[in-house]
Amino acid sequence: MKKELQLQLSPEEAYDEVMFQQVALKKAGLSADNVQAIARQTKRSIDARGRQVRVNVTAEIFVNEPLTPLLQTPKAYQNVSNKEQLIIVGAGPAGLFAALRAIELGIKPIVIERGKDVRARRRDLAAINKEHIVNPESNYCFGEGGAGTYSDGKLYTRSKKRGDIRRIMEIFVAHGATEDILVDGHPHIGTNKLPKLVAELRESILLAGGEVLFETKVVDFILEANEMKGVVTQDGEKIKGIGVILATGHSARDIFHLLKHRGILIEAKPFALGVRIEHSQNLIDRIQYHCEVDRGPYLPASSYALVQQTYFQGKQRGVFSFCMCPGGFIVPAATSPGEIVVNGMSPSRRDSKFANSGMVAAVELDDLPHYQKYGPLAAMMFQSDVEQIAWKLGGESQTAPAQRMMDFVNKKVSGSLLDTSYQPGLKSVDMYEVLPNFIAERLRQGFLAFGKTMKGYLTNDAQIIGVESRTSSPVRIPRDRESFEHPQVKRLYPCAEGAGYAGGIVSAAMDGERCAEKLIAQYVKSV
Repeated sequence: MKKELQLQLSPEEAYDEVMFQQVALKKAGLSADNVQAIARQTKRSIDARGRQVRVNVTAEIFVNEPLTPLLQTPKAYQNVSNKEQLIIVGAGPAGLFAALRAIELGIKPIVIERGKDVRARRRDLAAINKEHIVNPESNYCFGEGGAGTYSDGKLYTRSKKRGDIRRIMEIFVAHGATEDILVDGHPHIGTNKLPKLVAELRESILLAGGEVLFETKVVDFILEANEMKGVVTQDGEKIKGIGVILATGHSARDIFHLLKHRGILIEAKPFALGVRIEHSQNLIDRIQYHCEVDRGPYLPASSYALVQQTYFQGKQRGVFSFCMCPGGFIVPAATSPGEIVVNGMSPSRRDSKFANSGMVAAVELDDLPHYQKYGPLAAMMFQSDVEQIAWKLGGESQTAPAQRMMDFVNKKVSGSLLDTSYQPGLKSVDMYEVLPNFIAERLRQGFLAFGKTMKGYLTNDAQIIGVESRTSSPVRIPRDRESFEHPQVKRLYPCAEGAGYAGGIVSAAMDGERCAEKLIAQYVKSV
């Protein structure tokens, strides 16, 4: 017999396995000494709205029957080494999951990645952090696993219309993620565990007869009679297939330039730009968990989500937190020399003493009248210019411009800065000189409002670090709503973040799967 219970538990009851078993069996009316009964959590989320933090748990109780696995046996991948080829540009979550789905459907994927494999990529990340050297082909954005690999590994998404979230999670577990991601309301994997998982995904592709080509940069497309038949690499090699899934991520500016040069329809897209804000994790815990000293041994590092509408020069725009990383680090995410870009990441244990989050303002196209001359690349060129200003004011290295939070609000240059998780170092700068005025003023309004929403959040014991500019793609590559195919170029399937259709690891993975399904259904007669 199996019973399901809805429980509201203390953190200790939820996260201490022995105590959880005792409490769950008692709630089910069973003796804790009954060795033929066992409880298991299937969903878990923290409710910190009241003075006492509670954990909402959905539990299953198995009585006189064995515990069924949370993870169903994953489907074995067939060998596709002699099947028709599908070209996938980009080995981020969209590209990798598109490849696995193609294999399931009997098609051989050729995954083309400009960067290095996940292990070799580490050396280039170390060079950014320690020597301030940016490799434009291998960095925090480019390389196996994409921008998500060396990040927090957040798997939460509100996107349910593009695919099966549970299926994506189970594929992650089958390749090395813990089963906790099937249970937690806001699951994450952690930057320390993602590289091994990404390597396992690649291994599944290779074992099934697919190909993954590293340090292979696409420099042109093979277009025949308005159909995308393949790509050309930097070595002049032509790789052809039944179609091309373009999953290059939000920072592949050369691909956007190539699309424009080849006359393939693209569009400027609104995005968001701002800073990373860094507090001590202990401060955020005390605010969110209402604790006087620390959060204790059972609760995870707390997070927050903030949003505020702001008004400047007659325009309303949102200011909001983005990619909040509890117990995390700020990292240099530039993709070219001569620019500063910052991003956040967390290890699986989220045990850093710092909490950081993007804090950004929405940028609409009518905010950029001086960039309209760039047409579909208007927002991208604006983004690039801000990053270059940050680099110059930071000292023309990967040292990032920064300012204490209250000093920024009061328009005062900080006499000193705080300790930081950002390895290349910080330079005290007036962030009004780094950020366009309409962004800075909106952030100032947002900070004042957030200080009222979260008492203690607005403080000079926090600092802002710039710039957080790669929130989403500033370019959209249009596609048909139903077929996912480009409206002008047949056999071209724009995919995920770089095309403007996803916003994180899970939504990108789902979009990759759907692009593979749509392309194969349209151009392979046997499917």
